[in-house]
Amino acid sequence: MPMMRALCLTVLLGLAGIAPAYAATADSVAGRKLAEQVYDAPTGDDFASRAVMTLIEKGRKPRKRVMYTIAVERQRGERWSLTRFTDPKDIDGVGLLTKDYPGDNNDQWLYLPALGRVRRVSSGRKGGRFVGSDLFFEDLRDREVEMDHHRYLGERKLGKLGVKVLESVPVDSSNSVYTKRVSYIHPGTLIALRVDLYQAHSDKPVKRLSVKRIKRIQGFWTVLDSVMQDLESDHQTRITLSKATYNQGVPDRVFTSQALADENAEATYRP
Repeated sequence: MPMMRALCLTVLLGLAGIAPAYAATADSVAGRKLAEQVYDAPTGDDFASRAVMTLIEKGRKPRKRVMYTIAVERQRGERWSLTRFTDPKDIDGVGLLTKDYPGDNNDQWLYLPALGRVRRVSSGRKGGRFVGSDLFFEDLRDREVEMDHHRYLGERKLGKLGVKVLESVPVDSSNSVYTKRVSYIHPGTLIALRVDLYQAHSDKPVKRLSVKRIKRIQGFWTVLDSVMQDLESDHQTRITLSKATYNQGVPDRVFTSQALADENAEATYRP
């Protein structure tokens, strides 16, 4: 599930000058090992979901959007995903195609029916908000273990659950809008139940991803309900899955810019 993996994995002072602080200490070795376990947790060969995205803002009625996400894992570090909105009318047909490749390489294209064309999302727009939500384009991209320095911060309680805390800082500060991520990982499922996201202008987290509900579907742990919150404005984006399925054998032709411009190209594989 690349979207949720990206959300749960996708950074502390992400400056090249701090790299020596991440020498091979016990905490960094343990952190790297935990990060690899989370990244390599089974997610199936492909995944498809139907979800409702709810935008929550104080003083306004919540705005709901129906969306489908279809994703494939082609090899380690190479994941493709297509997200399509179908409701309400003003966003019907809008789609985002993301192709992540091994290393710091990815491509993103956005289809806007009102313009009738597909346009590439610039790599410089990592901090751009996806369709006005609290998700940055970066949050929807894969982030490989090697792209960050990791440090294990120990075990803590998150509510009544015991979690392992992982700090991740970009090796190259230019490839992330975040300076640090702190993830609270449930050891039994290897899902980050909370991720605090930091940026350079604040020593406090500016965004927080909170996982509200998980369930095992076809043998794979799946996030069914999550909230991304802007801690500075209190604007929130909630994603609630109503259907999910794995391993349908989704073909590569679904993940092309031509298919992105066809609002029904992937309809056969929607759950």
